[in-house]
Amino acid sequence: MRILLATDGSESAAVARDLTASLPWPDGSAIRVVAVVERPVGVIPTPWLAPGPANLGELYDDLVRSITAALEAVERDLRRQGVTVDSVRREGRAATGIVDEARAFGADLVILGSRGHGPIASMLIGSTSSEVVDHAPCPVLVARRAAIGPILIADDGSPVSERAMQLLESWSPFADEPCGVLSVAEVAGPWIVGVAPTMYDDVLAAHAADVEAAREQATAIASAGAERLRKAGFRAEAITAEGDAAHRILEAAKARGSGLIVLGSRGRTGIVRAMLGSVARNVLLHADCSVMIVR
Repeated sequence: MRILLATDGSESAAVARDLTASLPWPDGSAIRVVAVVERPVGVIPTPWLAPGPANLGELYDDLVRSITAALEAVERDLRRQGVTVDSVRREGRAATGIVDEARAFGADLVILGSRGHGPIASMLIGSTSSEVVDHAPCPVLVARRAAIGPILIADDGSPVSERAMQLLESWSPFADEPCGVLSVAEVAGPWIVGVAPTMYDDVLAAHAADVEAAREQATAIASAGAERLRKAGFRAEAITAEGDAAHRILEAAKARGSGLIVLGSRGRTGIVRAMLGSVARNVLLHADCSVMIVR
């Protein structure tokens, strides 16, 4: 495997480093550590604006030294695990540099922390992490814990869920962890606005049939996924739920003490965002454990 680990020296990056170091990567795996130096932006003097800081050059030099020290420290830590490690430093926007390096390295997986040293971060997940997930050419693991622990895989029977299952089957670092395969039956409430009173019973009966069909489908998907993983050597069980998919995934992960949620970037249904499906984005934003998004 070829693993790209992004670091910026932050506490979140340290969690990603520790998680990377804890996993039993297959023989022949290579880990590349990337750090991106973002140049401090000065303000161009104008009659209306004061000039930017005079020591921007010094600030940049300090940043380079800090990033270089972080790279060297991560390399030392990972070499103790007996895997091949190298590092690279890029310049520019952090997310762009990480994605470009993932392409250049031919990465099978990108690992990074949920928040870094960026000046503006969202309340729940750093903008760099979110952008990398949107644009990376391979699966991205956003680390929030230093160990994997029980795995929860969300499966809705879509092609991208199939790719997620294939990865779990073939990636040995995850094989020792118990795994739950969750499929959620999502059925909207019955639409009765504008329906004649004499038709209410028919509408409710049709809705009940839809709910039952969705339950049966979710049960079949979860059972098939769990059986598939058991044949691949996992300790796997099937889990079903009803309601909003993102909410139920988060709820199940918390109830099971999951250390990692695995799901596809887009599912079978719903209005999909331009880059990342709404279910995947909501899980990524609100999970308190690590999340791996598969495209």
